[in-house]
Amino acid sequence: MPTYNERENLPVAVERLTALPVADLHVLVVDDNSPDGTGEVADKLAVDLPNVVSVLHRSEKDGLGRAYIAGITKALDEGADVVIQMDADLSHPAEVIPAMLDKLESTDAGVVLGSRYVAGGSTAAEWKWYRKALSGWANFYVNLILRLGVKDATAGFKAWKADTLRAIDVASIKSNGYSFQVEMNYRTVKKGIAIAEVPIRFEERTKGASKMSLKVQLESAAMPWKLLFGRAV
Repeated sequence: MPTYNERENLPVAVERLTALPVADLHVLVVDDNSPDGTGEVADKLAVDLPNVVSVLHRSEKDGLGRAYIAGITKALDEGADVVIQMDADLSHPAEVIPAMLDKLESTDAGVVLGSRYVAGGSTAAEWKWYRKALSGWANFYVNLILRLGVKDATAGFKAWKADTLRAIDVASIKSNGYSFQVEMNYRTVKKGIAIAEVPIRFEERTKGASKMSLKVQLESAAMPWKLLFGRAV
C-alpha cells in the first residue's frame, strides 16, 4: 500500500484490512517521505500491530510505479504467496479481497483485478461525466492498442500470485505513475498468464488530494505505444 500524504486515510484502511476474514494477512505500507506525517502514523500502526503492519520508508516521492515495485519486491523477498496492491485513499473496497483471493485460488488466473467495468462494478457516483468519459476512453484506448482482453486495463486494485510477479520480472518494469498498471498487465498477457476480474465499486476519496497530474496522464497515453513497439519492456 503506497502512501503519500494519507495520514487521515491510512488508519481507516488498515482497520478495514485487519477486520477481513483472511488468514496470515500482512500490510506493508510504502511511504514516500510524506510531509504530512503519514510515515509516523504508519510507524505507530506497526508498533500497535507488530505482527500485521510493517513500513518501508523511502527518501523521496518518485512515482507510484517505483513505490509499488519497492513494496512488491520486499513482499516477495519475505515469502509472500499472494501480493495485493491497493491504494490507501479508501477508493478500493477492502471487503472484496476475499472474493479476489477465492478467484485466484479457484481459477487458473495469475492475477485478479478489482474491476469497475465488469458486470456489477461501477465508478464513483461523485465523478463528473467527463471524468467517467476519460476513464472509459482510457480503457478503450489501451485495449485497442494492446489487446489485453480485460475490461479494466488501468485498474490499480489487484491480487497477484507470487509466481506471476516473478514471471513478469516486476523489478525490471520501467514505467511509472498509472501506466505502471498497464505495463504489468501487458507483461502478464505476453507470458500467456490468465487475468481474471471481479466487480468493485470504486469510491471517490473523501480526504486528501488526488495525485493525478498532466505529466502522469501524458505518460499513460504514451505507454501503450512504447509497449507495443518494445521500448518499455
